[in-house]
This record gives sequence, C-alpha cells and structure tokens, in this order.
Amino acid sequence: MAAKKTLKVTQTGSPIRRRKDQRQTLVGLGLNKMHRTRELEDTPSVRGMINKVHHLVRVEEE
Repeated sequence: MAAKKTLKVTQTGSPIRRRKDQRQTLVGLGLNKMHRTRELEDTPSVRGMINKVHHLVRVEEE
C-alpha cells in the first residue's frame, strides 16, 4: 500500500487585518498563531484551503 502524501504547512503571515473567511481558513488548517506548523494530508480540499491563504503560509511537500 502506498504511503499517503503529506504537506508541511507553516503560517508565516499574520491574520490581523485579513478578511474573516481567511482567518477562518487558517483555523481550519490548524494554524491560528504565527510560525505554527502542521502536517496535513494532501487532498484537493486542503489544497483549496492553502490556495485561499497562500500569501500567509509556506508549504513544503514531503
């Protein structure tokens, strides 16, 4: 069985003065404070959330 692909997502930008939906997207990704890192499964829904806040996060593929 193939191992599931994961993405390492780190918050690099502040959610202050951002739209409410962008702040909620960060919380949905598990990122609500600066420099937090989460390893998330690489799915289309996660990719869509990352695309919405791409200017606030750094993504590393593993």
